[in-house]
Amino acid sequence: MNSTANYHPPPPPLPSSQPPFSDSDTDSDSENFQVGADLSNSIFKAYLDFSSSSSSSSSITSVDLSKIQSFLNSSSSGALSCLICLERIRPSDPTWSCSSLCFALFHLLCIQSWARQASDLSAARAAARLPITAETAAKQATWNCPKCRSSYSKSEIPKSYFCFCGKLRDPPSDNPWILPHSCGEICNRPLPNNCGHFCLLLCHPGPCPSCPKSIKTRCFCGSVEDFRRCGFKNFSCNRHCNKRLDCNKHNCYEICHPGTCPPCRARETYRCRCGKKEEKKDCCDRDFRCENECKKLLTCGKHVCERGCHRGACGECPLQGRRTCPCGERVYEGMPCDGVTPVCGATCNKLLNCGYHRCPERCHKGPCVETCRTMVKKSCRCGGLKKEVPCYQDLSCEKKCLRMRDCGRHACRRRCCDGDCPPCSEVCDKRLRCKNHKCPAPCHRGACAPCPLMVTISCACGETFFEVPCGTEMDQKPPKCRKLCKITPLCRHASNSKPHRCHYGPCPQCRALCEVEYPCGHKCNLRCHGPKPPPNPEFTLKPKKKKSYLQPGCTPGTPCPPCPELVWRPCVGEHMGAERMMVCSNTTRFSCDNLCGNLLPCGNHYCTKTCHPLETQPSSSGHHKRSETCEECRLPCEKERMPKCSHPCPLQCHPGECPPCKVLVKRSCHCGAMVHAFECIYYNNLSEKDQVAARSCGGPCHRKLPNCTHLCPEICHVDKCPAPDKCSKKVTVRCKCQTLKKEWICQDVQAAYHDTGHDPKDIPKNQFGLGLLACNSDCKSKVQEVESALQLRKPKVLEKKEPDGKQGPKRRKRRDRIREGEQVSRLQKFVATIKRVLLIIIIIAAVIAVTYYGYKGLLRLSDWMNEAELQRAKRRRPRI
Repeated sequence: MNSTANYHPPPPPLPSSQPPFSDSDTDSDSENFQVGADLSNSIFKAYLDFSSSSSSSSSITSVDLSKIQSFLNSSSSGALSCLICLERIRPSDPTWSCSSLCFALFHLLCIQSWARQASDLSAARAAARLPITAETAAKQATWNCPKCRSSYSKSEIPKSYFCFCGKLRDPPSDNPWILPHSCGEICNRPLPNNCGHFCLLLCHPGPCPSCPKSIKTRCFCGSVEDFRRCGFKNFSCNRHCNKRLDCNKHNCYEICHPGTCPPCRARETYRCRCGKKEEKKDCCDRDFRCENECKKLLTCGKHVCERGCHRGACGECPLQGRRTCPCGERVYEGMPCDGVTPVCGATCNKLLNCGYHRCPERCHKGPCVETCRTMVKKSCRCGGLKKEVPCYQDLSCEKKCLRMRDCGRHACRRRCCDGDCPPCSEVCDKRLRCKNHKCPAPCHRGACAPCPLMVTISCACGETFFEVPCGTEMDQKPPKCRKLCKITPLCRHASNSKPHRCHYGPCPQCRALCEVEYPCGHKCNLRCHGPKPPPNPEFTLKPKKKKSYLQPGCTPGTPCPPCPELVWRPCVGEHMGAERMMVCSNTTRFSCDNLCGNLLPCGNHYCTKTCHPLETQPSSSGHHKRSETCEECRLPCEKERMPKCSHPCPLQCHPGECPPCKVLVKRSCHCGAMVHAFECIYYNNLSEKDQVAARSCGGPCHRKLPNCTHLCPEICHVDKCPAPDKCSKKVTVRCKCQTLKKEWICQDVQAAYHDTGHDPKDIPKNQFGLGLLACNSDCKSKVQEVESALQLRKPKVLEKKEPDGKQGPKRRKRRDRIREGEQVSRLQKFVATIKRVLLIIIIIAAVIAVTYYGYKGLLRLSDWMNEAELQRAKRRRPRI
């Protein structure tokens, strides 16, 4: 195929002042776009012409070419950057591109330095950790791509500058109609999947697209044949596979699929290997074994088969023929199979699990001991400890390894290390060159790998974009997009507005006349200042804080100026008769100074605030009013409670019924012996009869009868005690001298008092029944005996009193005591005076000492401050 078959002759070159990828002004921008379009057409023409006749969709084509298109956008915007040095890649710079996965572009010098350092570090690690020589390690050393980490050998370190397809060495950079770093010829590299065809694009970056040629191919199951693109020749017909499965009995019922068919899942009843058990299983699990033992009689006729479920014959008895003792030293010939093989008595001498020692026990049946307990001298892994331990036991010391790991930053710190220190498990966490991320790799030697992230820089609509390495995004400009702006104008002239191209920031302002009709019927004659659509955000990679600013009136993007007509406007509370004549442009709200008068939420009182807005609703002028809630009712609740009670409601004024009264009401019982506590709501809901029953204590009345000193014998009752004059208690009745006494019934005593003209209520308790009996002769003689006994009990009166002269000695003693007290008080006064003098002297000495040392301290502080000031002045002097 001719390499220039799809090449178009370039147009005349541009002036030197306008480079091919400049985006400085409109004219150069349009020419650059034409150049970019020509480059895209020239590179993709052969592929698009070939794939246009294919049956595949255009979406597949766009996906295949997206990598190359992104590179073209980056190149036209001057945004190609090296991932290692983060510098821009100019068209004249020698480059190298990864050919494995990422196809990233690097400076040739940067990738050479990177590869040499990485391969040397890999060789040093291999020589230190593997038993190979340094020369062998250097030959086997590898290096990785800085972005995708694909591995390359040391011989693959680039030495020369080649184009993308690798045919031309040192491609030219002065032709503006050829893609930079490209030879301009057909790529002709083998396409992926080894289909046998070659790439039809011109020399290009990135992976080659899928093969566009149409071939005749079959689906996965082979039942449908169709023409498909070679790159997408594998397809499913979406029918049942119907291939014969491994069981050679059923067909595959899956939808047409790649690879081998899944196991057969047809369920049937199958027998196990021994034929004793039947189970319903999948066809792929038809060959199974049951859990039962065979138990068939062997050929010896004495033993049964101990094998599990199996097919075929059980075989001969394993105990027939030549037999040995458990250790294998003695052989027994011709023993019957049911006989027990005796032990020989010699040492077992079988090799134990350790592999070094043998069993010291006598010939025995069964396995030997699992752990070898022979004492041997062992050393730990690091060689710092030697000790005799049992053979089965491992020996390790507590010494920590202080060798540095491969990273050269952290010590091993592993206990009893054998010298082969593991790689460092710490995270590197160094700041990468992009200054946005930290190295997530394990701690290592040498420079960290570049940040593998790519930042996408796109236009406002996202149709045109390119990728740059992380860390270079702050120096990039957005690509020029030729798509039309997708933002629909919101003003009334949207149908007649001129379309414009994709952009960042706000759309240009409409310049037509507004002519919007006010609600009052007038029209606005200003230039269009209707609503603006939400602007695109400004191009930035890091969000900035929004600055609040005020928009001036009567400017594009502002509402129409208010109407100047006079209108009647109600007050904020919309009271009748409080309207005022105002200009439409004056949106000032006013209060009519009347009371609000609205019913409060409590439903019992009215708002006493001055006129204020009530609800948010549009007024006649089209403006919204700010709402203000009425005052909150804080009065106590004054409602009548149902059922009625004397307690007020504890809540503030509220709508609806009051809560039930829970106040405890104290009510004494009828007799006054007990006090009951009832809830008010419960007590008031009782009937009078139930209230009387509830207040009764159920015991005796305990109230005193009015006519006597006895208590009422009835059960606690209401009102007065019944029949107070019918008291049947016994009362002791005495004569006036209390010599005679008798027992009468209380009602007879009351009758006797009535007969004598006395009221029983007026008789004291201790004299009740006294004097109702008449005295006799015995009473008089007894009175005389009592009086004579009282005369004998009286004390004798002193006939003479002591004269006053006997008080003399007492007065002399008192004077002596006073004189002694005066002498003691003088001594005390003298001691107190001495104490006061000493206290004054101590205070004066303390004041003098404080003054002296304080003055000295102030002098020292002043000297120190002067020295500090001199030192500061010396530091401030400029150096010559």
